[in-house]
Parts: sequence; structure tokens; C-alpha cells
Amino acid sequence: MNSRRSALSRTAAGAAVLALLLLGAVPAASAAEPAGHAGSSERPSAARQSVIRGGDSIYSAGRVCTVAFNATDGAEDYAITSGQCVSGGTNWYADAAMTVPVGATVGTSFPVNDFGVIRYTNPAVSHPGEVGTGSGDAVDITGSASPVVGSSMCHIGRVSGMSCGTVTAVNVSVNYPDGTVSGLFSSSARSEPGDAGGPAFTSGGKALGFIVGASAGSTFYQPIGEVLATWGLTLS
Repeated sequence: MNSRRSALSRTAAGAAVLALLLLGAVPAASAAEPAGHAGSSERPSAARQSVIRGGDSIYSAGRVCTVAFNATDGAEDYAITSGQCVSGGTNWYADAAMTVPVGATVGTSFPVNDFGVIRYTNPAVSHPGEVGTGSGDAVDITGSASPVVGSSMCHIGRVSGMSCGTVTAVNVSVNYPDGTVSGLFSSSARSEPGDAGGPAFTSGGKALGFIVGASAGSTFYQPIGEVLATWGLTLS
């Protein structure tokens, strides 16, 4: 094991705050104005233009989730996001009115891990290998990398937008009421309620993971490498 890696454990009480703070699922009817962030904070979704990039919102009955990254197995294409958010959602849409179908959930893992995989089914919706920044620009994702303590990174939150910081710990375990999620990493980048699923990446366009929670000034992420290996996927 790399000697630069460190381990961190949170208490169940802290994890409860973490779960409530950044659980990505919120009622679709209020998705445009999440509680405590009325009116202006949420990033507009490119999905309404039938394009879904990393950082864009997708909708199911009673919930809205953020796509972290797009991926493929060579035959079909997939969206990767938080398992907590995807759990309970079956069919997904590009708009809050649920008029433009996107795809369907094919797998989730929570606890132990925290990721969900959605298979794209609508050929009219494109899903490039990019991450939207919310300012009209996009970051081309050219591959994946493992987080290294002290390295710089940025993430895109559905509510908070783009925030940058440094990786502060790897091999983090968090105890949720539902069970322990292990193998996470953390950073000093700022996040807000509703940011779960937001993509984290390096300045060179390498995917690191995606937001799954926050507590005590730290943001926690599911590493992307584990998801890709489990599902036999490569980033688009």
C-alpha cells in the first residue's frame, strides 16, 4: 500500500449528518429550487437540450440525481452516479417534467460502496465524455486516475457549482445508519446540500470520483476506478 495513503473513520452520528447533508435525491417537483437554496443556486442542466454530460441532472419519480461521468462497455453506454441517489429510481429522464426519457437503472451498490449505474436507452439523447462546468464550458475527460493525498482537484456540484481544493485523505470509511461505506477519499473542496454525484477530476481532465457526502469541512467521494472495474466500463 502506498505510504502516502491514510485512513479515516467517521462516527455514526457524523455520518448521519453526512447522509442528510448531501443525499442527492430530492423531490423532482422542487428540484429547481432545493430547500435552503431557492431560486439561483442550482446549475441549469444541459440535459434539457438532449445532451447529458457529467455534472448534469437526471430525473426519476420523486428524485433528481447528478450524472458523474459517462462510460461504455463497448456495446452500450452508461451514466455513473451516487448509489444513494439512484436507489429507488428505475426510469430516468432528461427533464424535471419527465418527458424526455434517458435510460434505466441497471445496478446500485450502497452501503459498502456508493455508486449507481444507469444504462442509456434513448438514441436521441447524446452523452459525450465531458464534464460541464455550469458556465458554458466543458472539461474533456480523457481517462481516470487514483486520488493522491496533497494533489489538487476540482468538483462540480449541482447546487454549489465548481469548487477546487486538495485531496486530504484516501481509504476513508464512513459509517451510515444503513452500514459502512469504505474506500472513499476526501478533499478540502467546498460542497453544498444536493451536490451528491457531482464529478471530481484533475486539471488534466482525469476523472477521480464523485461526491457522496460531506462533514466537518470535508467532502467525500466514491473513487471512479472501483466502479469502472466492477462493471467492466471505460470512460466515454
